[in-house]
Amino acid sequence: MTWGGLTRASGQELTGRRVVLRPLVVNDFEAWREVRIRGRDWLLKWEPRPLAGQPDAVEDRRVFAARCAARERERQLGTGYGFGVFVGGRFAGEINLSSVQRGPFQNAYVGYWIDEAMAGFGYTPEAFVVLARFAFEDLALHRLQVSIIPRNRASRRVAEKLGLRDEGIAVRYLEINGVWEDHVRYALTSEEWTDRREDFLRTWL
Repeated sequence: MTWGGLTRASGQELTGRRVVLRPLVVNDFEAWREVRIRGRDWLLKWEPRPLAGQPDAVEDRRVFAARCAARERERQLGTGYGFGVFVGGRFAGEINLSSVQRGPFQNAYVGYWIDEAMAGFGYTPEAFVVLARFAFEDLALHRLQVSIIPRNRASRRVAEKLGLRDEGIAVRYLEINGVWEDHVRYALTSEEWTDRREDFLRTWL
């Protein structure tokens, strides 16, 4: 199906102008591992520290397979939707819709990361718009939230390019790399999506 420049392929593959979002599978391990190893300094300082004794998916294909299976279970339950970001068939990063909450909240959290070698080309904002289209128009969510450490300028540039609403600072919001870090909270509601939909699609898709 094609809607105003966005193609919804079979299953859970979502396609924009340049990016394809699809769930990661075991055969993606080598490409994923290469990007994660090469980008350790770029990525790990913004991520939660692994639990002590927890196996590392980067070092063990079986752990990566279990990670993929866990994401598939979340998808089946409707509690989360994880996607690899692919550009020209090359693995470029991840974007995830997590902690989907229904009832009166109808909210989900968006997290993303991109290969340092592919940063700055607008792939992440494009992936966000593809994901937002899915979240608001397929899943009928009301609100998406992105939380970013204030000094993480690369991630904040994505939110700013998209014009996401800045909701202020959440003090000591998440434990990142062993430290309770403040986060800037950005949000987008379905009403804002509807008002800005054509501009989002024209600019990014």
